[in-house]
Amino acid sequence: MYRILEWNPQLQPYAGWIEQRMDLYRTAMDRLLKDGQTLYDFANAHLYYGFHHVENGWYYREWAPAAVQLYLEGDFNRWDKTAHPMKPAGNGNWEIYLPGDNALWEGCKVKTVVDDGRSLTEHIPLYARRVVQDPSNHTFTCEIVDDRRIFPWTDEGFHGSGDMLIYEAHVGMAQEEGRVGTYREFADLILPKIQAAGYNTVQLMAVMEHPYYGSFGYQVSSFYAASGWFGKPEDLKYLINRAHALGIRVLLDLVHSHAVKNTAEGINMFDGTVWQFFHDGAKGEHPAWGTKCFDYGKQGVLHFLLSNLKFWMEEYHFDGFRFDGVTSMLYHNHGLGVDFDSDDKYFSGNTHLEAITYLQLANTLIRQVNPHAVTIAEDMSGMPGMALPIADGGLGFDYRLGMGLPDMWTRTVTKKTDEQWDIYALWCDMCLRRPGEKTIAYVESHDQALVGDKTMIFRLADAAMYTDMNKTCHTPVIDRAIALHKMIRLFTLGGGGEGYLNFMGNEFGHPEWIDFPREGNGWSFHYCRRQWSLVENDLLKYRWLGDFDRDMLTVVQENHMYVQQMGDLMLHCPREQILVFYRHGLLFAFNFHPEQSAVNLLVPVHQPGEYTVVLSTDDSCYGGWERVQHIPYPTKTFDGKHYVELYLPARTAVVFKERVIYPEPQERPGKEKRQPVKKTR
Repeated sequence: MYRILEWNPQLQPYAGWIEQRMDLYRTAMDRLLKDGQTLYDFANAHLYYGFHHVENGWYYREWAPAAVQLYLEGDFNRWDKTAHPMKPAGNGNWEIYLPGDNALWEGCKVKTVVDDGRSLTEHIPLYARRVVQDPSNHTFTCEIVDDRRIFPWTDEGFHGSGDMLIYEAHVGMAQEEGRVGTYREFADLILPKIQAAGYNTVQLMAVMEHPYYGSFGYQVSSFYAASGWFGKPEDLKYLINRAHALGIRVLLDLVHSHAVKNTAEGINMFDGTVWQFFHDGAKGEHPAWGTKCFDYGKQGVLHFLLSNLKFWMEEYHFDGFRFDGVTSMLYHNHGLGVDFDSDDKYFSGNTHLEAITYLQLANTLIRQVNPHAVTIAEDMSGMPGMALPIADGGLGFDYRLGMGLPDMWTRTVTKKTDEQWDIYALWCDMCLRRPGEKTIAYVESHDQALVGDKTMIFRLADAAMYTDMNKTCHTPVIDRAIALHKMIRLFTLGGGGEGYLNFMGNEFGHPEWIDFPREGNGWSFHYCRRQWSLVENDLLKYRWLGDFDRDMLTVVQENHMYVQQMGDLMLHCPREQILVFYRHGLLFAFNFHPEQSAVNLLVPVHQPGEYTVVLSTDDSCYGGWERVQHIPYPTKTFDGKHYVELYLPARTAVVFKERVIYPEPQERPGKEKRQPVKKTR
């Protein structure tokens, strides 16, 4: 029996479904691999296809099984569409050899011309490693990257350490000026800020090439190209090498759930057919995103996507992936309009078994490339086994994103007055995690920061953010917003998962949403940047929030809190809106009541000892009122049970560190204490 059924006995009626997905995984491995091969051996498409500088010349190869003829055009032949025909190489492959070291060159612009039997069409090569936009006509072109150039990596042996504290970031909008930022600017200016803020992992968005800047990188066109919006491939390598030097892991926000519809810029209709990569008809169309859906049952597609994973890890040294849109992959209806309120929603004819197999294959390959790699699934459905090892009947991810938590906080803040908050219900939502599966908790990601939505600080403070954030100014609206911003984050970090994520700037309460340059805003960059000067200004309250976020992460890291997977609820006082939980030596005490402080609050604890304050939202350095004393709090014992007596001010959270004090061992009665023997020479 698979361990998924031991941890989730309620899934016993679906044991046949779990066995089926495991059979499909084993069958796919047998189909893809020859005797003695591994997926690492299989995933080498990028080493064969695309442009390769060899001794005395260049090879260019493509996979286009339905094409009648392929040609290569570009700067090297003055854009003559048919002057350089490619030759069939069997199994739908095409190739051309261009003799001479200078037949092509770094930066040489090229396109592929495809004869599909009806017309000649220009395309970006499938394995293009750099794509640039012509500013005069806004069209996109492939630029040759010489694969014989070696980047001077200095990160040998880097694996990353510590719990997953993730800083979600977008390179282009990471600078304060109104323009698109670069990889090198991010490396030199932003990475040190991230390290100083206490985060040890960066999750980079929008790295895979995308023709529309405002898509946030989620409508990918060239899967092997590092986005030309932010610089050259070696610039991205510089960024990752620099991150590793600072002890920061780098995860790629990976989009294998769909692809942009564009034919000139993307992979759609490359060989003249939809079904080269995608399902035909309605099954190949994503109704919500207007994109194309991959056919994960096709060997050529698996070769393309699995090789893509290996490429990003070996060529760019990424430390893992956050898989985007996993829910969309798992279900034929993409999970749209479905409430996953019963287990039969996961095991039905709506379940996309080929996609599940692909995700299992992907996680297997990733561990073969780098056993220390990290994978995270963006799945809002709660598919059982998502973050369990494949051998246990799972899909093989290390973590799932706790996607219900931002919705929980948004509902709480917008639908209820402070007095109506049900703290126990919040705690229960926080603990809604499957046994054995680790979760990345978060209050808000980029989704909540986009125009049309609101960040947490904006929901709490609204327009007062623009007028009342000077430290000398105190208003009820801002005082409440500052207090709750800290408490909500601490509650989520401490209780919501085994890792934590924050979108850049939200840690210090960045005051504005994100609105990419577009026709509707006059192509303005005003809302597509991050105002670091706010948190760096010691006169403003943003500094309080940034400092608290940093120290909050430090407490968790230094005490290895995530060793204990789930916190122990120690006290809940519903009317007083008080909740206290314990997690691996730390006691988290929350009083969400807007007015009522708790005096002589007795909190049960596991063992005798004393508790010291290691973090308080009420400290003045975080904008608090200094009502919490930083003194030892010894335990008291009543009827054999241990308690610590606390003062917990209104709208305050305090973290205490446990120090266990064991009683002195008692001598057995009637026996004299043995004296030490004096040694003589």
